[in-house]
Parts: sequence; C-alpha cells; structure tokens
Amino acid sequence: MRQRAARDQQRLDSGAVTSPKDLENLQREIASLAKRQGDLEDVVLEVMERRESAQERVGELTERVASVQAKIDDAAGRRDAAVEQLDGEAASVTKEREVVAATIPADLLKLYDKLREQQGGVGAAKLYQRSCQGCRQELAITELSEIRSAAPDTVVRCENCRRILVRTADSGL
Repeated sequence: MRQRAARDQQRLDSGAVTSPKDLENLQREIASLAKRQGDLEDVVLEVMERRESAQERVGELTERVASVQAKIDDAAGRRDAAVEQLDGEAASVTKEREVVAATIPADLLKLYDKLREQQGGVGAAKLYQRSCQGCRQELAITELSEIRSAAPDTVVRCENCRRILVRTADSGL
C-alpha cells in the first residue's frame, strides 16, 4: 500500500497526469490509501498490544504452573517418604507378628486368621468396661458372668460379632 501510494504521489508530482479528472482521482486514491494505511497501522498497534498482554499473561501463568509443580513435587516427595516409612513399619510389624505367632497354638492362630478375614482385618477385640471394642456393643450380664467364670487361658468370643475377646484389667469383670 505504501509503495502504491508512493508511486501515485510520484505520478502526481511528476506532472505526467494532465487531465484534471485524472488528477482528482489520483488525489482521492492517495488520500484513500493514506486512510487505509492509518487504519491498518491502528490494527497492527492493537494486535501488538494484545500480543504483549498475552505474553505477560503467559509469563504469569508459567510462573503459577512452576509454583504448583513445585508444590506437587514437594507433596510427592513427602508422600514417597511416608510410604517408605510405612513400608519399613509394615516389615517390622510383620517380623514381630511372625515371632509372636510362633508362640501361639496353631488352632488358635487358625481361628484368629479366619476371623480376621471375615471381620475386615480385625479378628480379636479388647473387652473394655463390659463392651466389645470390635462391635462396640455392651455385653449382656449373662455373657459377662460366663466370661468372668472362664479360666484365664480359655478363648472367649463376643456373641455379637464373634471376635475373640481379649480380657484386661479394664474389662470390667
């Protein structure tokens, strides 16, 4: 457009166009080209401003992404450390269980494992203040008297949930 306007202006200045009508048309075309050029320059400026704004927004979002990624990496590191610690504890508890399980009669251990499988991982529960801590039910007086009269090495079970009851000084017997 600039080249066309320059070429038209050069024709106008050179005097090659002698017809008044052609001169007038040439001047109108030069003015029209100048207006269109100004409009296009305004559009280019607006696009450049929008591009600059978009680049700033991209920079802000990139910083936010980096911040969030740092938080994710930190959380993942803490999670991995916790998993490692839990794995270590699980291995330790498993070894302790093997040692203790070796001292328990096989039939009692078999019963405990069966109950654990049936009861969602808890095969024995503490008898605390006349309540089974497995099902959280208070035992009836007749059940408590049967438990009270049972020998200390007798395996007693809760009538409600069928778990093995562990008697302690806090059992309320």
